[in-house]
Amino acid sequence: MNDTPPLFDNRFQRELPGDPETGARRREVLGAAWSAVMPTPVAAPRLLAHSAEVADLLGFAPATIASPEFSEVFGGNALFAGMQPWAANYGGHQFGHWAGQLGDGRAISLGELLAGGKRWELQLKGAGPTPYSRGADGRAVLRSSLREFLCSEAMHHLGVPTTRALSLVGTGEAVMRDMFYDGHPQAEPGAVVCRVAPSFIRFGTFELPSARGDV
Repeated sequence: MNDTPPLFDNRFQRELPGDPETGARRREVLGAAWSAVMPTPVAAPRLLAHSAEVADLLGFAPATIASPEFSEVFGGNALFAGMQPWAANYGGHQFGHWAGQLGDGRAISLGELLAGGKRWELQLKGAGPTPYSRGADGRAVLRSSLREFLCSEAMHHLGVPTTRALSLVGTGEAVMRDMFYDGHPQAEPGAVVCRVAPSFIRFGTFELPSARGDV
């Protein structure tokens, strides 16, 4: 581990067409694989948990993890130099039917980090709305974020290929959710999880432009 500044090389943005419009206004995005969008700042980001193994993999020193800046960045309030946040545009099927454009509705990629001779895409989940959020708020609650954080690392160590989890940050804000889908939403603690993978490209990245005739 070291304390040198992280090095980002955002090839996904550089080599694929982007949305000419920026910002989180909900919209249909044509002829583009991604939309530039900033995470929505939160009231009081606080690091609740992190994976020391993933931090080491990415070259983050313990002092960096413990710094206020780390919580600010991975809570969605700040960026490291070289980060260029985006939400990916892709399609997919829902309930057995082609649904057209889906996209990252509450996930925002921060950038592609080069570390240890490998490339790692860092993505925040629960960092606010994107053009693909439809009617949702783009936020996540602590219970689901904690589940993803723990299960990602557990599955990896069980030998199941999966995304990794770097950090879990509490937002200091409440998020309204209907936990039991019974018409009684309640305020729950908000959180942001940072997940890590070589890439978050998926089948839908190619299916959507193919269905639209964009290729």
